[in-house]
Amino acid sequence: MRIALGIEYDGTDFLGWQRLSHGRTVQGSLEQALSRVAGQPVDVTCAGRTDAGVHGACQVVHFDTEVERAPRSWMLGATSALPPTVAVLWAQPVDPAFHARFGARSRRYRYRILNRQVRPALAARYVTWERRALDAERMHAAGQALIGEHDFSAFRAISCQAAHARRQIFSLRVHRAGEEVIMDIEANAFLHHMVRNIIGSLLPVGRGEQPIEWIGELLQGRRRDVAGPTAPSAGLTFLGPRYEAHWGLPSEVSWT
Repeated sequence: MRIALGIEYDGTDFLGWQRLSHGRTVQGSLEQALSRVAGQPVDVTCAGRTDAGVHGACQVVHFDTEVERAPRSWMLGATSALPPTVAVLWAQPVDPAFHARFGARSRRYRYRILNRQVRPALAARYVTWERRALDAERMHAAGQALIGEHDFSAFRAISCQAAHARRQIFSLRVHRAGEEVIMDIEANAFLHHMVRNIIGSLLPVGRGEQPIEWIGELLQGRRRDVAGPTAPSAGLTFLGPRYEAHWGLPSEVSWT
């Protein structure tokens, strides 16, 4: 039997998603909790791995098991065994052909920037602070050069292990909401640090230090060393993947 889960987590105190032989990770904590519910080892496959400090609003995973439990038991049982910063939002049986990673049509991220003179206190774990004034409209206009399928080498981490740098961005929106500047981005897949590197390059545009056309020039130049620095992880949240509706998953992860 194949089970799919939706996972919410605060990534601040984890060394990222992927299981490691040392240190606490979200995957490691989840597998321990599920194994406790199942009474036997459980290995999960996720839609997209996140780095240390990056949060997840609805990460999707699947696992195979011969143990029969009601969806509510998987959800509540695992959540009760997880750290307080991780929760299982939903659980449901899925077709054996469903695959959390390879079945995802897209993945969505949100990056939040607190743009004010004073550093954050309450939201410090979930936003990046920028005290210099940002023009969200300029950032949005610059980001439109990234829409479509391109070689994103300029926004790829040096340590990225992907076979190639071609990805397709479906949408990118930057807007202001009070004191926050927010970027929502959706693509078929992302390179290592791609979202944080895009933000790191949009910030100089928002501050007026670079022209709107600069982002397009970086894209065409394909040089990571001339693009902006990698933005901090705290402001980044993996909103979740999207799947074809026929898999019957909750609406927040279904392609419409």
